[in-house]
Amino acid sequence: MQSAIEVSPQRFRASYGRYLEDFEVGHVYEHRPGRTITDNDNIQFSLMTMNAHPMHCDANYASKSEFGRLLVNSGLSLAVVLGMTVNDVSAKAIANLGWKEIRLTAPVFGGDTLYAESEVLEVRASKSRPTQGIVTTRTRGFNQDGVMVMEFIRMSLIPRRGHGVGD
Repeated sequence: MQSAIEVSPQRFRASYGRYLEDFEVGHVYEHRPGRTITDNDNIQFSLMTMNAHPMHCDANYASKSEFGRLLVNSGLSLAVVLGMTVNDVSAKAIANLGWKEIRLTAPVFGGDTLYAESEVLEVRASKSRPTQGIVTTRTRGFNQDGVMVMEFIRMSLIPRRGHGVGD
């Protein structure tokens, strides 16, 4: 993946994302930087999305649970991990076609730092759109201790080189 494209002598423009031809089955992209989730992020996201479950916004209530503290809203964890993948997987995408097999495998707490990686599972030409194709990836999110906290499969509609927006 190119990180910059020369637009004139001594002038470069940042390149973001990949074209269909840049994906290969079996490649794994490690997404960086990580993102530390704070209790404030969690409470704000939970209330903004109308999820006022006390495990996400009432520290006293959560202290009496088996976890002993607030749990990060799984929607926030998913959004952060998904967002981390954009630069490598979908920055040039025309559309996300769907997610499946979303699994939450360990809790996330305020103060945890999330990291992610995506493995290319399938790359195929679109049957109805000759200038585009479908890329299927499996993304895994990990905390700072290397514990997998989630995984999901995503399908993205990706343009061929020369057919993206702004090409």
